[in-house]
Amino acid sequence: MQTIYNGISNLGKAIAGSQKVMLVCDASYPFLSIKPQVDDILHDAIVFNDFASNPLYEQVCKGVELFNANQCDTIVAVGGGSAIDVAKCIKLYCKMSTDQLFLDQPYEDTGVRLVAIPTTAGTGSESTRYAVIYYEGKKQSVTHTSIIPDVAILEPSVLKTLPLYQKKCTMLDALCQGIESWWSVNSTDESKPISKKAVELIMANWRAYIFDNDEKAAAQIMAAANLAGQAICITQTTAAHAFSYKVTSLYGLPHGHAVAVCLHHIWEYMNAHPEKCIDDRGEEYLKGTFLDIAHALGCDTVSEAISLFRSMLDEMGISQPTSREREKELEILSSSVNPIRLKNNPVELDGKSIRNLYVKISANH
Repeated sequence: MQTIYNGISNLGKAIAGSQKVMLVCDASYPFLSIKPQVDDILHDAIVFNDFASNPLYEQVCKGVELFNANQCDTIVAVGGGSAIDVAKCIKLYCKMSTDQLFLDQPYEDTGVRLVAIPTTAGTGSESTRYAVIYYEGKKQSVTHTSIIPDVAILEPSVLKTLPLYQKKCTMLDALCQGIESWWSVNSTDESKPISKKAVELIMANWRAYIFDNDEKAAAQIMAAANLAGQAICITQTTAAHAFSYKVTSLYGLPHGHAVAVCLHHIWEYMNAHPEKCIDDRGEEYLKGTFLDIAHALGCDTVSEAISLFRSMLDEMGISQPTSREREKELEILSSSVNPIRLKNNPVELDGKSIRNLYVKISANH
C-alpha cells in the first residue's frame, strides 16, 4: 500500500532506515524551491540526472550501473514524469542480468524503496504502475505493480514557478485521465469515486490555479493529479490517449495539449453512438456514466459538458494542431492508433471513425 505525504518536510521520514540513496532528478532540479531542503536531507546521495525528457533505454542502463556500483538501496525521484519513469525503471532493472536486454526479462519486485516527489501536476506518475522509455526510437511501455512508488510526497510549492503553458498542459492531462478512467471499460467501484474527486477538484480550482497562481488552488490541483494517476493505474487510458501520441510526435504538441484536443471530439462521437458500446455493463450504464461525468463538470447534459470542455480550451488558448499536408498526415495519424488501448474504450472505433475523428482533431491550414 502506497503512503502519500503532503509536504517536503516528510522526506526524512520517507527514507528512514535507508543506507544509501540515489537521487534521480531532471533539469528543473537546480531551480526548485525545495532543492535546499532535499539537499540537506539527502546530503550524501548519489545523483543521477543523465537522461533526456524522453528517456532512452541506454540512459536508464547508466542509472542502473550507477545504482549498483554504489550499492544503493533507495531511490528518490524529484521531477516530472520522465524523472519518475527513469527511477521506476532503475528500480525494476537493478537486479536483472546485464547479459540480456532488460526489456526482455521477466519483471519482479526488487524490494528497492522508491520515493517520488512530482514537480508538475499532470500524469500522477508518482502513483502509477507505468513508465515510458525509448529503445531504438520506439516507445516502450513498462508496466508492473512493483514500480508504484512506495511513497509519494506532494509539495505544491514547486508548481508556482512552472511556465504557464506547462501548467495548462499538465493540468489538462490530469483532467483527461480523470475523465477517461471514469468511462473506461475497466472502471470499478474503487476507481470511479477517485476519478470523480479528481475531476471535481480540477473544475473547482483550475481558473485560480492557471490565471491567479493561487497557492491553495495549486495544492488542490496537485491532489487531483495524484488522484487521476491512482484511477488510471486501475483502469488504464482509453481512446483520447491512444489518439494523442501521434498528435504529439507529428505536431510537436506536449502530451496534455494533445490529449485534450482529442478528448472532446471522441466524447462527442461516443455520446452520439451509444449503440456501439462495448462495455459489458451496457448502453444505459454508459449513458449514465457520461451524464455523471457531465455533472462533475457542473453541467446538466453531456452536450453542455462537451461544450464547456471546449470553452476551457479556448479560454486557455489550447488550439487544435494545424494540418499542412492533410491527406498524408491523416494517413499517418489514422494508422498510428494502438488497438490494445482502444479495447479499454467504451465505444467501438473502426478505421473510418478513427479517420473522421482525426479530420476534426487536425484543422486545415
